[in-house]
Amino acid sequence: MYTVPRELHVHIMMLSIRSKATLLLFFRILSFQQGKILQKLGICSDLSLLRIVLDGIPPCRDSRLLIKDLKVDEVPLRIYQPKWPPTGKRRGILYFHGGAGTFGSIRAFERICRYMAKKCNSVVVSVGYRLAPEHPYPGQYFDCLNATLYFMRNLEEYHVDPALIILSGDSCGANFATVICQILLNKRDLPKVRAQVLLYPGLQGLDFQLPSYQQNASVPVLFRKLVVYFCFRYLNKEPSVLEDVIQNRHVPESMKQKYKKWVSADIIPDKFKMRDYVPQKPTSYKPEVHEAIKEILAITFSPLLAEDSIIRQLPECYILTCEFDVLRDDGLLYKKRLEDNGVQVTWYHSESGFHGILSFFGYGIFSFLTGKKIMDSTVNFINSL
Repeated sequence: MYTVPRELHVHIMMLSIRSKATLLLFFRILSFQQGKILQKLGICSDLSLLRIVLDGIPPCRDSRLLIKDLKVDEVPLRIYQPKWPPTGKRRGILYFHGGAGTFGSIRAFERICRYMAKKCNSVVVSVGYRLAPEHPYPGQYFDCLNATLYFMRNLEEYHVDPALIILSGDSCGANFATVICQILLNKRDLPKVRAQVLLYPGLQGLDFQLPSYQQNASVPVLFRKLVVYFCFRYLNKEPSVLEDVIQNRHVPESMKQKYKKWVSADIIPDKFKMRDYVPQKPTSYKPEVHEAIKEILAITFSPLLAEDSIIRQLPECYILTCEFDVLRDDGLLYKKRLEDNGVQVTWYHSESGFHGILSFFGYGIFSFLTGKKIMDSTVNFINSL
């Protein structure tokens, strides 16, 4: 029986992904470019129109859920609870949405949170952290932390089991979940987090030449240049040295040597290097580039760089990676770090998935079967706890 070579199989999958994703990407880029024009005209920021487009269409009312909106320290929360009577205490899931810290909202991820609340018979708290650059970095982490502390201190009100608290998020939201998990290790007066659920996480700003960054640099819906551009926007800095950062000229040699045991293409399994990967040639360090964006090398921004003494204390983890995602290798590297430190990891790799695929979940013909498989895998992990 004839077997399709992996290279051809990958090419076919990329064509099928591009056909639908490219159309969706067109509308995103169009709104982004129009936003830049409006910013030059002094009408609004370049992110305003993009935020409106990505908020999506609100779903219809769901008679099976009780949905409550409130604010905690000026941070909007939306809490989803199944209406049917609980047979015991429920799981509590905090969800931090993606969007590079500069866009995205509770509304944009409404369908995902509803799905988890119903399928996991859980209380889901979606956190509408305030966005950069209007709300400066690192305020997003404090917003997520305060929301988590509020929920953990009011578990009885929501009939949640303190032994079943799960921190979750996608993309930069997964970054926030990772950092909050690390911070909570020092909160001895609070329940321990049971698990982390990290969906295509972005976890480091050290190396933008990893195999996944090279292979998927121009794959919808998140280009490599967009990742770095949004890092600058998130930090409210002008992207004047963007190309230098892509070439890793922002990283001192001493830091490269210190962290190469954790962040390196050498650690990525060979099967993930077969498609269009060329090892990077050494590049010279530029102190002025480092100074321009040094924040992305901090542990807060790059929790993958936390010390082993922190990593080994973290709870069980579910990690989703997608083949056609510039951030794929962040997830692979974090998986290895956790496992090397004795932390149990459940890993789901989507061979046909791309970054941001879950933002289309629940949109009928505009959604992807792969997204449904990802959500069901995530739900199965949560229900196994």
